[in-house]
Amino acid sequence: MSDAPEDPGGPGPSSLDLLHPTLAHHVVNTLGWPGLRPLQREALAPLIDGDDAVLLAPTAGGKTEAALFPLLTAMAGRSGDGLSLLYVCPIKALLNNLLPRVQAYAGWMGRTAELWHGDVTSAGRQRILRGRPDILLTTPESLESMLVSVKVDHRAFFANLHAIVVDEVHAFAGDDRGWHLLAVLERLGRVAGRPIQRVGLSATVGNPDDLLTWLQGSAAGERPGRVVAPGVNPHRPGHVPDEPPPGDVELDYVGSLTNAAKVVASLHRGEKRLVFCDSRQYVEELGHALRRLGVTAFLSHASLSLDERRRAEQAFGEARDCVIVATSTLELGIDVGDLDRVVQINAPGAVASFLQRIGRTGRRRGSIRNCLFLAVDKAGLLDAAGLLHLWGRHWVEPVVPPPEPRHIVAQQLLALCLQEPEVGARLWPEWWGGLEPFHQGEPIAAHLIREGFIDLDGGLMMIGPEAEKRFGRRHFMGLTSVFTAPPQFTALNGRTEIGRVDPALLASDEERTGPRRLLLAGRTWVVTWVDWRRQRCFVEPVEGGGGKARWDSGGHLGSFFHLTRAVREVLLGTDPRVLLTRRAANALAEAREEHIDLVHPGGSVIVRSEGGDLRWWTWAGARANLTLIASLGSASDPKQQPNDACLRLNPDLDPRTWAAAKQAARESVTLPTVAARALDGLKFSDALPGHLAERTLSARLADVDGARTLLDEPARFVRR
Repeated sequence: MSDAPEDPGGPGPSSLDLLHPTLAHHVVNTLGWPGLRPLQREALAPLIDGDDAVLLAPTAGGKTEAALFPLLTAMAGRSGDGLSLLYVCPIKALLNNLLPRVQAYAGWMGRTAELWHGDVTSAGRQRILRGRPDILLTTPESLESMLVSVKVDHRAFFANLHAIVVDEVHAFAGDDRGWHLLAVLERLGRVAGRPIQRVGLSATVGNPDDLLTWLQGSAAGERPGRVVAPGVNPHRPGHVPDEPPPGDVELDYVGSLTNAAKVVASLHRGEKRLVFCDSRQYVEELGHALRRLGVTAFLSHASLSLDERRRAEQAFGEARDCVIVATSTLELGIDVGDLDRVVQINAPGAVASFLQRIGRTGRRRGSIRNCLFLAVDKAGLLDAAGLLHLWGRHWVEPVVPPPEPRHIVAQQLLALCLQEPEVGARLWPEWWGGLEPFHQGEPIAAHLIREGFIDLDGGLMMIGPEAEKRFGRRHFMGLTSVFTAPPQFTALNGRTEIGRVDPALLASDEERTGPRRLLLAGRTWVVTWVDWRRQRCFVEPVEGGGGKARWDSGGHLGSFFHLTRAVREVLLGTDPRVLLTRRAANALAEAREEHIDLVHPGGSVIVRSEGGDLRWWTWAGARANLTLIASLGSASDPKQQPNDACLRLNPDLDPRTWAAAKQAARESVTLPTVAARALDGLKFSDALPGHLAERTLSARLADVDGARTLLDEPARFVRR
């Protein structure tokens, strides 16, 4: 439950007058609130009027109530029964956490709320279809499955749909799930026969106006919409206020994960601590190390079983002197009780993620937000210092949807053919209105028809044999998700699922002797049998260590331009505006000395080593460096693996020939070349013409603006 507003501010009673009287009564008498928070007051009128909106407030700022109270008020003024409001979240755990709260608010108004996602049983879904709740909490994938399922009369089920709340909207907008959600919303609007009011909730975003425009989809510029962010300066990227942001933030350098465990174990005993790691392997290794030090530790990450995560989160919520170690699974507002401290191992990949994480603390009256960064290596230290430097300037990344989502267009065309018995070959664009990705959909539709994914009969489209072959398993379940997950094996102790592991850990290894040991759920397991056909392994718990944890990272490319440039500023001598321990200060001084020839305040540096190797230290991020490699042609090494900091140049270059190569690249910035195997990570790429699939992935690997920045900067040659 959200905390009551400490200071209602402004005319509380007059704002409550806009609410339905029953809601207003419960706000005062059931919640015990003296009034509404500023965000909740300012959201009332536009949302009751049906406007689209993006609501911005810090974590625990009452965004859910700011959306639900006016939408429930509007619902009470409409005729019609059945589903009226969708509440969409990016993760199922957040939906589970929200359900009791939403059901309580709906119940005050004599309304019902239900939950529908992949973990809901078939019997539970049938009950929902029969009862048609007023509010449904769900995911985009579940919405898609309802639209294409022959068991759901989607026209009847969605006939009274008027509004949708998209929680953590920035998390959707930043990847392909956002494009998928927008496309599904366009189809839902057509099924319902009306535009669907769209309300996005976000705590961290650097470009809220752009986010609102994106959320409105084909109705952008046609429907009224506004950003509601009282008391929050929605800082545009690059804005630099005079004062540092509030919060107790400290950066320490501990040098190893083992040392990090010792620090976490020794500090803040008696308090509840949440430790974030940005890899599942680190979560497992740190959790195991903490337990060996006698710390009550729980774990949460995406490869643990649902029951394992629920047990850990429930135990952590009820305990006091304990630690939970998690990936971003606990970043998005899931309630884990009264939290005292947040600890970050190395650094998250974005300022926005850090804001979510530090926002888990400081919720009690009299407490402040806090975060302790523990860098376990020099790279992690520099990343943390760079990120905290940006945070100290109040800089937050803009949310940028992935460009050119042609594979989503292909997926949507196939899904529409499952949803509708007959689709007019010339009328299909009407289902998505003017949604931008579908402007260039004709060649994709033609390819799907030509390759047999879609059959054409008398001007009508229907699902074809190639789609049946590739996506038809389990009633086309593969069509409802826009991501391809790396294969994992289910680990079972008897009949109890512990989690999922990388199959590489189970493969034979000539150097390995004895039984294989896994590290999962913070415990060591010995593998007793592997069922390769069913992709599962059976394990038994053992004492001691030696367990291995590993998962495919999914092809993480590296940091983005602004974060890597912030690291450069740190190496040039800028300290983040946080408390640095003596160890951190000393380690930063060492890093600056090590990189002294690789950074220059007047531009970039090209370093020729004694062996003749020539490297351009751009500090521009991997995507900008990939773009530079492609644009420079023979002036660079096209086979190199890019990193955030530098790229290899042709060793025959000198200042004169470099100037010519740089000018040619500036005049023709080129997208990166895509290897054929890289397309495996782009789901539905097989449903695209080859050149369009490559173009999509190239655009996503590129940072044209970052590359142009480097090409416009001076570069100096030095020897090292």
